[in-house]
Amino acid sequence: MSSDSRIIKESFALMAPEADKASAYFYGRLFAEHPQLRTLFPPAMDRQRDRMLRALTRIVWSLEDPDSLTGYLRDLGRDHRKLGIRPEHYAAVGTALIATLRKFGGPWWTPRMEAAWTAAFSAAAATMIDAAEAEAEHSPPWWVGEVVGHERYGHDLAVLTIRPDQPLRHVAGQHISVQTARWPRVWRRYSVANAPRPDGALTLHVRAVPGGWVSGALVRYTKVGDRLTLGPAMGGLTLQAASGGDLLLVAGGTGLAPLKALAEQVAATEPGRRVHLVWGVRTTVDLYALPQLRALEAGCAGLRVTVAVSDDPSFDGLQGTAADVLDRLDEPLGPDTDVYVSGPAAMVARTVGVLRDRGVPPERIHHDEPEEAEPQVAAARFVEQRVTARQPAI
Repeated sequence: MSSDSRIIKESFALMAPEADKASAYFYGRLFAEHPQLRTLFPPAMDRQRDRMLRALTRIVWSLEDPDSLTGYLRDLGRDHRKLGIRPEHYAAVGTALIATLRKFGGPWWTPRMEAAWTAAFSAAAATMIDAAEAEAEHSPPWWVGEVVGHERYGHDLAVLTIRPDQPLRHVAGQHISVQTARWPRVWRRYSVANAPRPDGALTLHVRAVPGGWVSGALVRYTKVGDRLTLGPAMGGLTLQAASGGDLLLVAGGTGLAPLKALAEQVAATEPGRRVHLVWGVRTTVDLYALPQLRALEAGCAGLRVTVAVSDDPSFDGLQGTAADVLDRLDEPLGPDTDVYVSGPAAMVARTVGVLRDRGVPPERIHHDEPEEAEPQVAAARFVEQRVTARQPAI
């Protein structure tokens, strides 16, 4: 670990116990010094503050993985365009960030820490600005999409088909962000449930969550003909270019969406490749996409689909979660098998644990970063590493 990376992680660990207060201070200072920036953000800032903390946590924790960090920063730069963030805004953000770290670093804060953070932020901002400017050469900051299909399943689930007003490039497994007219400046992320289509249409699987502004609007109040604002496609849950072995796709609930897209891609480009898609849901009502999966399975010789229901004893099939199904699989997982996992954070964590117990190498297990990652968790992990190495954390 480089000395600057160590310093940044150590100082970040100082702030972590008061992360919520630090985030509130950061935005308060930013908007006090640059009130015009307030209009770029949603009315309620709680989720925005959480997103900022998680992004900062990921950046700090990726300092020793330059390729991963660069890819993430480029995605952030591209995504920031939809908010109206311009290159000159990054300087204001950097000033507010350093002021926040200085305040919450307390008596431990040093000029060397400030220099390390200043250099790191300048490099990160340059990467984001370059990515945004490159994207502006061939893509708009956002798209307007017309809802051309809206199917309800139960009281809290819907499948939407959206046709963007101009091509929105995406790769199977990626996600887009969505804004509704009902909640301006409030964006939520949804995986695209299909491989790219000739007509450019995008299908989303949306479950309305309690208190979910956007999800509730999309499920209960959106209809065919409505228009939505869409952000660029992002995310790395895509097929690895160098891989050609078997695939195991493990989905929980609406986490099916990106894995269904991957299965479609393989069916279209490598129909002989062996793919096993395991989908776990709570009730039979949640098997909303089963007809489409069976049709896809029938048309692709290499595809096998297994479903399991965990909370409905009347289901005439496998009982349990997707992770339970993995424990019961008789077939071996070969050394060249790539596994993709998608679903709620707890489901992903348990599934990854089962896979590792079955001997699947970590580099063969792919999943999106959990949104629930907190700075306190990263700080605790860093301190634990330092203690193990018998070095002082601060």
